[in-house]
Amino acid sequence: MEELINLQNYWWLLNGVLGAVLVVLLFVQGGQTYLFSQREASHKTMTVGMLGRKWELTFTTLVVFGGAMFASFPLFYSTSFGGAYWLWILILFSFVLQAVSYEFRSKPGNLLGQRTYDAFLFINGSVGCMLLGVAVAMFFFGGRFTVTMGNMLTPGNPVISQWASSHGFESIFDWRNLLLGFTVLFLARSNAALYFIHNERQTADFVAANRHRVLVNGAIFTVLFLAFAAVLLTYTGLETVTEGERMFGFPGSFESVAGKYLSNFLAMPWVLAAFILGVAFVLYALIRSAFDTRFYAGIWFSGIGTFLVVLALFCVAGFNDTPFLPSLDDPASSLTIRNASSTPFTLRTMAYVSIVVPFVIAYIAYVWKQMENKERD
Repeated sequence: MEELINLQNYWWLLNGVLGAVLVVLLFVQGGQTYLFSQREASHKTMTVGMLGRKWELTFTTLVVFGGAMFASFPLFYSTSFGGAYWLWILILFSFVLQAVSYEFRSKPGNLLGQRTYDAFLFINGSVGCMLLGVAVAMFFFGGRFTVTMGNMLTPGNPVISQWASSHGFESIFDWRNLLLGFTVLFLARSNAALYFIHNERQTADFVAANRHRVLVNGAIFTVLFLAFAAVLLTYTGLETVTEGERMFGFPGSFESVAGKYLSNFLAMPWVLAAFILGVAFVLYALIRSAFDTRFYAGIWFSGIGTFLVVLALFCVAGFNDTPFLPSLDDPASSLTIRNASSTPFTLRTMAYVSIVVPFVIAYIAYVWKQMENKERD
């Protein structure tokens, strides 16, 4: 039993790492939202040139994150990806638009015209980021679903997870979900401007324009983030009382706890420290990049800070007896890392496979370096 708990903790933490990397890489999407606001053709060319070879890494990370969640917590995958499918279809559709746009945008004689493909990239950058934030917000604020394990024995319809009739579409209009969604969007826009500043090959006017973007988007992001943090830390969340029997034991029992996520931070000092350090790094990068014309390394501070903050949020969402997907319709159906995980054999086998993750990260770093070198040529 202790081995199973350790494996569940390990896989939730590893999924948190993948989710944090994904949010960092969303600067590609954030950069695409500037295409329509750039009057200088040279600025637009530089923007596409810096982002066009890197969009695959964002999409690949999203797919790997989804695959890891499916393998380690299959009940979450079937409940969220299979039940709230309108939300995920819209997210994936925005990424399809991105792939098509980079493929055909600059080809001579393309059917739709360059401006149409720029509009597609803008949709992916804005709507894609916002909806991913909405999906993450559901880890804290829940969704409208029920889980009935007995349905596995129902002939012809063995569906154990039932979502509300709108199938996730309603989550897009929850103001708390939207708050995090727009926070992610303006973080991505801020990180994109920081990345553009870091690129030493750009013209002085392009760098100056991006310092102004850091100031404006960074200020909006800071206000939104502080509002989200206030809502999260004062939110009445659920805490597990009994899990139910393994495997996929339902119903469990949960109780409402005022300030649940604040309690989680206080119960895990290392998570709180990572969160505070990450916030400090992001704010330092935004403030200094906006006002210090000799500072070009903001993306490194903001990237590390973003990673730490998102990883900390994943930890408080799933650890300390907290359901990582609360049910608004039936609290007893809420998903935890205990009742939604794979079997010990599956988790153990995948843990051995995960040893290759550092090599994958090294390969991504190598590919990134090659892309940067190719841009310099």
